[in-house]
Formats: sequence, structure tokens, C-alpha cells
Amino acid sequence: MTVNGAAGTPSRKLRAGDVIVWTPPAAVPTAVVAEALPLTIVHEDRWLVVVDKPAGLVVHPAPGHEAGTLVNALLAHCQDLRGIGGELRPGIVHRIDKDTSGLLVVAKDDATMAALGAAFKAHLVDRVYDAFVAGKPPGADGRIDTMYGRDPRERKKFSSRVRTGKRAITNWRVIERYDGAARIEARLETGRTHQVRVHMAALGCPLLGDPTYGRPAREPEVRAVADALGRQALHARSLAFVHPGTGKRLELASELPPDMQAALAALRRLPEKQLTGRTGHAHARP
Repeated sequence: MTVNGAAGTPSRKLRAGDVIVWTPPAAVPTAVVAEALPLTIVHEDRWLVVVDKPAGLVVHPAPGHEAGTLVNALLAHCQDLRGIGGELRPGIVHRIDKDTSGLLVVAKDDATMAALGAAFKAHLVDRVYDAFVAGKPPGADGRIDTMYGRDPRERKKFSSRVRTGKRAITNWRVIERYDGAARIEARLETGRTHQVRVHMAALGCPLLGDPTYGRPAREPEVRAVADALGRQALHARSLAFVHPGTGKRLELASELPPDMQAALAALRRLPEKQLTGRTGHAHARP
């Protein structure tokens, strides 16, 4: 790019009458290439497929991750998937973060895509996550009900402390307590991006190993568990919904992956804390 014949810089302030010459970059092909990557399929029929996604696998192509994604693998596995719901996200009804493991459902046709999308929108899909958090949860269980949107100061992050946005609801329950950490079960009523991560941080108990919303645990033993895990301690454990093709309820579950099993074993070697029996509630509306 040039401004008035000279090389332009990002910091240059433009004035009325400046002549800008810019050559657009070559167009990047949008076609997604099928790749024969390993997949763990927990359910498949002619309408949909449910995958147990490993941590580290990106769901769909995006800048910096144009290949090697779940979509690339699905296109090789499901020959008729291309074109369902969009070229870059064929069949993708919902998503989970790259470094979150667990269950994800993919539609094989437009009717199933529409039906599942409507079920998610109406909060008719039951989703349960396993999470390991730092700190002491305020009680045995609770409900977090907040507004939700982009963080006004860091646009790559999300926040439950916003004045406008969408509603986000997470129901949580303590499964086990340790010295400086806990195992949480999170049941989602809504499915906002990073919802469990943001809500647990707002509760004062961020996920172990979360580089965006977390913080180093106070206890060195807990920090060591997080460092060994190397990713946010979050796993999409179960998924249940009325199958749009059969009309029957489909209930699926996924065991903790090996890295979270190792983290759980390490946490269980820490002193266990007794549940208080109190109920905690977090409300972060401004």
C-alpha cells in the first residue's frame, strides 16, 4: 500500500485528498479438503454423527487453522456431508473449544441441521461438562445467570459483566473438593462461547490450565497439576436430545480422556475437603 506515492504505515493518519493505492491479496480458496484423520465416533446413523473430540483439535477451518480440523476429518468420513450448513462448517450445529475435549453432534442433512439448531436454540439439548477448578467454590451447588457478550476491553475474550448481550445460564455442582481445587459438574441451559470458562472465573474458581480466563493456583501442588495437564480442564461429558430422525431420546456419554484422568488422580492425592451442604448462587448482572 502507498499513500501519495510513498509506502504507508499503520500509524499514519490520513488527510482529505490523500491518494491511496492498494493491491488486494490473491483470493484464498474456500473449498475444504477432506482429510483421513482419526475420529472417535460414539454414535452414527443416516441423520447425524456424534464425535468424541480430543483436546487440541479445531472444530472448523479458520485463519491459522485451514486444515487438520474436525470438519476436514468429517468430510473424509461422511461422503455426503459437503454443503450442509455452509462450505466451511458443513454439518456443524454447535462447537466446543480447541482445547476442550468431549461430545459434539454433526448433522448429515439440511432437515436434521435445522431441527438440531432449533433444539439448541430452545435449550432442549442437555449438555453436561466435567471441569477442574482452582480455589474454593462458594457452596455445594449453584446457578449462574448473567448477561453475556464480548469483553469491552479485550475483544477476543467474553464476559459475564456486560450491560448488553445475551443471557447465559450455567448450573454447577461440586463433585469433589481438594486442597485448593475442586471437581465441578456444569449443566448448561445456554451454550455461549467460552460459557463454562467465563462463568467459573466469575464464580472465583477459574478452570485449571485456562490461559485466557484463569490464574495460577495458590497451592504449588495444584499449579503442578495444571501445568502437567497443559490445557483448560474441561470435558463435554454427556449430550442428550430428542433425535430429529427417530423421535426417540438419544443419550450419550464420554469418559474423561487420559490427560484429565491423570489430573484427577493427582488432585485426589491432595487432602480432600468435606462438602458444606450450603447452596451458592452467583449473579453477575450489572
